[in-house]
Amino acid sequence: MLTLVPGAMGGSETYARALTRELGRRADLDVTALVPAAAAGLFAGVREVVIPELRSDGSTADRLRTVLRAASPWYGERRRLQEAAVVHYPLTVPVPLRRRGTPMVQTLHDVQHHDLPGLFSRAERAYRVMAYDRPARSADVVVTISEFCKGRIAHALGVDPARIVVAPLGVDLEAFAPYDGPREPFVLYPAGGWPHKNHARLVAAMSVLRDQGRDLRLVLTGGLGSDLGPLPEWVEHRGLVPEAELRDLYRTASCLAFPSLYEGFGLPPLEAMASGCPVAAATSGSLPEVCGDAAVLFDPHDVPAMAAAIAEAVDSRTRLAPLGLERAARFSWRSCADIHADVYRKLAGR
Repeated sequence: MLTLVPGAMGGSETYARALTRELGRRADLDVTALVPAAAAGLFAGVREVVIPELRSDGSTADRLRTVLRAASPWYGERRRLQEAAVVHYPLTVPVPLRRRGTPMVQTLHDVQHHDLPGLFSRAERAYRVMAYDRPARSADVVVTISEFCKGRIAHALGVDPARIVVAPLGVDLEAFAPYDGPREPFVLYPAGGWPHKNHARLVAAMSVLRDQGRDLRLVLTGGLGSDLGPLPEWVEHRGLVPEAELRDLYRTASCLAFPSLYEGFGLPPLEAMASGCPVAAATSGSLPEVCGDAAVLFDPHDVPAMAAAIAEAVDSRTRLAPLGLERAARFSWRSCADIHADVYRKLAGR
């Protein structure tokens, strides 16, 4: 996981940390995690090897330098993979390169750069073709996180669906416990300020609701807040927040709004559901697959429809909360790890 930038990778980091935690509990697996210096100590339960000379600020250029350096046949850390029965790249990018002949698993979280290319710079698209697409075509198994992603990977990259395994993400039901107490008059959206997260339309939808007499605030969390530009005074942007604070927001929000234009999975709706928070979510990407009938769905391009869905979710807490709890209980990190363990065993011939 040498390209990890802690706190800046959203659901990908959550997946990597939860997966290693669950794998570390299994007596039948011997797991070693290779991590950069900034991620030291994040992967409890498994043997952790810190590679101090690899550091990344998350920029395309910096990630490319990391990939090229670690891909070099002279890169010393490649020796750490020589004894591996299986090499897995849960953050997609295959560095350092495996030894030829060692089974390789790549997790590919989405192919958004193919489906929404206009949201990416030419340099970022070129980087993803090299670091995402080419390895996926040569991996023994590609793990992805939804049936939506499996279909898109097969279509966009030409990967045989038989080599693609779906391992849905999970939600920690102990951390995100249900809360049935009073709710505060705010709508929550935890998402980084990337273009596909669709913040501008959400702010517009909230303006519609306020014009209709609903005294609702909007609370945003996540990085890249400066990319959102000026915000109305009734919008509070808290930036990156500790997990305990996010859990409290789920427990007190009137509604989680999730207007993203593209999601390979979408963890926040499940986390909100597990907390008893009503959810209004977009019909894009994997979100209908994840949310089922436990959320109010809307077209993320339609501001009035978004406003109406948020209002319905706020007003339908009694109906939605039990459905959300039932839905969230279907997704566990243990089940996600079981699927990975089966993949490892098959590739290792055990």
